[in-house]
Amino acid sequence: MSATMPETPVAAAGENQIEEKVAALDITQGQTTSVAASLRAKPDGAVKTPFVDPVPSAKPKEAVALTADQEAKYEEVLATVKTWTEIPSTKGKEGPIVDEEIMWLTRDCILRYLRATKWQPAEAAKRLLSTLTWRREFGLLELTPDHISPENETGKQIILGFDDEARPCHYLNPGRQNTESSHRQVEHLAYMLERVIDMMVPGQESICLLINFKSSKSRSNTSPPFAIAREVLNILQTHYPERLGRAALINIPFVVNMFLKLIMPFVDPLTREKLHFNEDLTKFVPKEQLWTDVGGAVEFEYDHEAYWPALNDLCKEKASERRVRWEAAGKHYGESELYLKGGDVPSLGQKVEPEVAVEAAAPVAAVAPEAAVEAVAPAAPVVPEAAIEAKTAVAPEAAVEAETPVAPAAGIENQKPETKETQA
Repeated sequence: MSATMPETPVAAAGENQIEEKVAALDITQGQTTSVAASLRAKPDGAVKTPFVDPVPSAKPKEAVALTADQEAKYEEVLATVKTWTEIPSTKGKEGPIVDEEIMWLTRDCILRYLRATKWQPAEAAKRLLSTLTWRREFGLLELTPDHISPENETGKQIILGFDDEARPCHYLNPGRQNTESSHRQVEHLAYMLERVIDMMVPGQESICLLINFKSSKSRSNTSPPFAIAREVLNILQTHYPERLGRAALINIPFVVNMFLKLIMPFVDPLTREKLHFNEDLTKFVPKEQLWTDVGGAVEFEYDHEAYWPALNDLCKEKASERRVRWEAAGKHYGESELYLKGGDVPSLGQKVEPEVAVEAAAPVAAVAPEAAVEAVAPAAPVVPEAAIEAKTAVAPEAAVEAETPVAPAAGIENQKPETKETQA
């Protein structure tokens, strides 16, 4: 179950070569316009499709450097996940780890689990493996837009706009509930969480959750069923740690308000700072990207036939671009999410391998000719010139390369871009 898995080979290519690979695999080649470009152009009238970009002033916070101890703990977990050859399951879903799962094990993902476990490497690794098992058994990657579509026909969940730190805004609208309690409601939430993660811009790894308990003509009780709420809460806490950047609840009904008052004393102080109750949402979401239903300036109208395919096509395009970049760079464990999302940073192989190879080769190449001449000259002062040249030749290229191997994949993968710390 845990035999050592061979290292993913590092592509012996520089930055230009990797970018050429990305271009060669670019899914948008041959298309007149990308999905993102087409959605940036909003027609006159009500908005019916997602925003692609945050406002120019909205920027993710700068990443915070890890301490030496934190970096060492990250390396420990990274080394552990590289040994996983099989994903366990008690529901018949066990089997070899696949590319989608290796790609999910980014540097940022591992750090999120470390922060969630108070920097305990063994516990973080245990939870990471548990989540990989859950993703298989839940069938997360098998959920399709067609399967989930009936749950979202009234727009009870939408992804629209970004907050002032470029977090995508995920709206939950319980008043628009249109189905009876079922497992598909839970699948709906998990599916939408994956889509809001797809929508994250480079440098951002958390979401802005906006829950509007406003009642509707068809539904006055907007409190979710207890069993569904409990399962959803468990999924969020266990399998999406450190993903909540901010949560705002408005139009809170009496029952929910009483429940919140009871549990708030037990909520972690750092988590409590992320929660906002019945506040003016324009304090942290630009009005030009905030729905009028919650105090913004965006005249958004939920039209399922327009919104649903637009959201799914955009997320599919973004996911495909990340996959292309991951494959072109060498399919690393612990790859940078900033790189995968198209941020202005190199992949692991790009930024380390060429420098290591050149620095290692330089000393050998510079010393070899002089050393050979000095060793031969005293012993053979009258040897013909041709013989001297034969004895003092520079070491062949193959020999030099043999003494200066390129850094192995593990060494390269262990040098990652810095990332920031956030709390659950």
